[in-house]
Amino acid sequence: MNVALWVVQVLLGIVFIGAGFMKSTQPKEKLQTNLKWVEDFSPSTVKVIGVLELLAGIGLILPWLTGILPVLTPLAGVGLVLTMIGAIITHIRRGETSVTVVNLVLLALAAFVAYGRFVAVPFGAA
Repeated sequence: MNVALWVVQVLLGIVFIGAGFMKSTQPKEKLQTNLKWVEDFSPSTVKVIGVLELLAGIGLILPWLTGILPVLTPLAGVGLVLTMIGAIITHIRRGETSVTVVNLVLLALAAFVAYGRFVAVPFGAA
């Protein structure tokens, strides 16, 4: 179970570090070409979402790896679950239901990390 959690943590971490970096550094106009949902949000809100995703991506890996505040890893998972719920609501509201499949997969993986690191394999048990 620990190996599966690490694989998911690293993959999710890479995905959200990349997505968060992009959203926090690119202008809204450039993001709109691939991410239509940004039309509904101010540039500062898109940047905040990006920074939160970036921090959560780092939080999935670094605290557990270093042993410094490892509770931040499952909390990052919970944060990403909440972020994906917001993303699903946004896409459904915009009529982009086909995109919600990706959000549901990311939500499930983040929930797996949160559950796994809080309950199944807590810090020090592996």
